[in-house]
Amino acid sequence: MILRSARDLRGLRSAPRGGTRIETSSSDPTTIEVPGEGEYDLEGRWVVDGLWDHHVHFGQWILASRWIDMAPATSAAHAAAIVREAIDAGRHEPGTVLMGAGFRDALWPDAPSADLLDFGDVPVGLISGDVHTVWTNRAALRMLGRPDSDWWLREQPAYDINRELSQVPAAALDRWAFDAAAQAAARGVVGMVDLEMDDAPGSWVRRFGAGFAGLRVRAAVYPHTPEPPAFEHPLYAVGPFKLFTDGSLNTRTAWCEHPYEGTDEVGLATYGPGGLLAAARDAVARGLTPTIHAIGDRAVTEALDVYAALGSGGFIEHAQLVSPADLPRFAELGVVASVQPEHAMDDRDVADRYWAERTDRAFPYRALLDAGAALAFGSDAPVAPLDPWVTISAAVTRTRDGRPPWHPEQAVTIPEALAASTHPTPGDLVVLDADPLEPENLREMPVHATMVAGRWTFGPHA
Repeated sequence: MILRSARDLRGLRSAPRGGTRIETSSSDPTTIEVPGEGEYDLEGRWVVDGLWDHHVHFGQWILASRWIDMAPATSAAHAAAIVREAIDAGRHEPGTVLMGAGFRDALWPDAPSADLLDFGDVPVGLISGDVHTVWTNRAALRMLGRPDSDWWLREQPAYDINRELSQVPAAALDRWAFDAAAQAAARGVVGMVDLEMDDAPGSWVRRFGAGFAGLRVRAAVYPHTPEPPAFEHPLYAVGPFKLFTDGSLNTRTAWCEHPYEGTDEVGLATYGPGGLLAAARDAVARGLTPTIHAIGDRAVTEALDVYAALGSGGFIEHAQLVSPADLPRFAELGVVASVQPEHAMDDRDVADRYWAERTDRAFPYRALLDAGAALAFGSDAPVAPLDPWVTISAAVTRTRDGRPPWHPEQAVTIPEALAASTHPTPGDLVVLDADPLEPENLREMPVHATMVAGRWTFGPHA
């Protein structure tokens, strides 16, 4: 197969590694060839390397797409009204919990309560947009055998009840996973780091064993994850090892140097003294690279201190607020900033409210790059859409919905954003119907075709 394009953004490389060989034509630098396949004319389209999402909770993303969308809720009362509308529309199946996801309560004018979600015998469970809070009603708590006091849970208790609420048969989740991977391929995704909390390695061994071949997957391990089964597949790898230092901005549990505006609270530290370092050392002893969730500036410092003590690099997830003194430490310690640019668009108003006078160093992508740090972009789906073009647009424009750019001095260039969204690999590419160097094209970028390991996963030849 010969692919011809009038434009080649990256200069597709000769790729003599194992598997399908894709080469740049010596006579036409915009032509790539997969021997033995025939010819395919791109008719002037654009070609870029296959795109990665470096932070996905794949199972939660699958489930959230089937639940009530709570993102439009502007108050606790509005959230309850959205649930009532869903019940009236017949969305509740007897014997199940009616689930919703995506509410963000940080700026609500009223307070949630157990009574607001009282709909008789209909069990209701709502997951916050940042997945750090779970709001349930008494009927759901009775079904789970939990006390009424568990109606509002944050952090680890929220994760625990979320896992109870989200249980579905493995066969159903795997069937939906094949469909969800096709949706990701339609946006140019060739690979992801799956940070699902509920045994991601075991789930992906099962799926690849059943013939899955739609994405490259790195399946994360947590301290509670069972030992990953021995399994080899060219599209599958185990790791990294996920750890937490703190909570989230919307839940006001991100661990910060200074109190949240109008409060005496600085957030929550996940570990006591020495605990995070001990857990990270365990990861390294198991041959896995740590990736540490750190959102507040105090949490980022703690994570960097751990890497300094380890003497080996790794990843920091989120890095939403960073002290100026910590910026150069990423490069010095070999720590990659794994960040989710669309979170800046979701959280800009909350940051302005609770991190007042500090937002010049919030979501500081330009500052990190200028300090020599490597960036890896992701979505944190279902927190933000599993769509790398949404991610890239947020990083480049620092805006959406026609609002003025938020701290545009922290924007990155399109080539920088693409570099943070790829792992150039033989046989992985995306064909586009619009110029990816034009910022106005990014958020709604039309993807024509996606190829993984020399196989079309989306497009007219898939």
